[in-house]
Amino acid sequence: MCGVAWLPGQTLATQSDKDMDLETRVCGIKEPFVFWLWSRAAGAPDAARLAGLTGVQDVSLKTKDQRVLRGYRLASRKAITHGYLLVLQGNAILADQLLAEFISYANAGYDVYMYDYRGYGRSGGKRRLKAIVSDVQEIISALNAKAYGRHLVYAFSFGGIVLLDVDVARLDLHRIVIDSSPSRLSDHGCPQQFDPITHLPKECANFMFITGGRDTVVTPAMSNDLTTLAKQCHARVIYESGFAHPFMDPDATKHRERMKLIEQFLLFQ
Repeated sequence: MCGVAWLPGQTLATQSDKDMDLETRVCGIKEPFVFWLWSRAAGAPDAARLAGLTGVQDVSLKTKDQRVLRGYRLASRKAITHGYLLVLQGNAILADQLLAEFISYANAGYDVYMYDYRGYGRSGGKRRLKAIVSDVQEIISALNAKAYGRHLVYAFSFGGIVLLDVDVARLDLHRIVIDSSPSRLSDHGCPQQFDPITHLPKECANFMFITGGRDTVVTPAMSNDLTTLAKQCHARVIYESGFAHPFMDPDATKHRERMKLIEQFLLFQ
């Protein structure tokens, strides 16, 4: 176990500012290297990917340790904006690579937000798990301070890990989808308090979890303990034998099926 100051009742993203520096590694000596590999896989930002997508605006947020996170807002295309959708992506993806996938939410009257994680793409700072968890809590708190009626989150793979490590029960989120996220990080040398399974709310009927039988990145076995517990707190749990990892589905039909499931849960139930 790495030396993270943590006491019962404290959440990972709300510890005192007297705690360790946010950019201190918590998952052992390999943490900076692994994040470096993931960020290299994500590649460089390229605004040309958003060419032709109307209603895109640059957004930024300065964190409590003075790092600047940058991302995009895809504006609602309705006269009345119903709420926001925050997308928390996997660990090898930048915001400009996926924003266009969520145009249906803008068409339905939602502002869509995606940020590059700390140290990725256009965002500053060092890539560290503890810092990224803190950043996501700050992003959600900032969005909730705006005049949005509905607060929605779609988090997949690494994004689901980060979201569950935030104190979601206190963040006034109306609907949450966790897609293909593992039960634990402690299997990879991280402290147990960063295991997503330890942070499920006692009541989670506003959650949907998705796993895929063809997912070789986060296998159903890696998610099984988390989804089993999610059923007990009344989440909706979907297992689809034909699904692979998000945005890696074997054909366009399966991808559309997955995205439709997510959209129906977030927007219409």
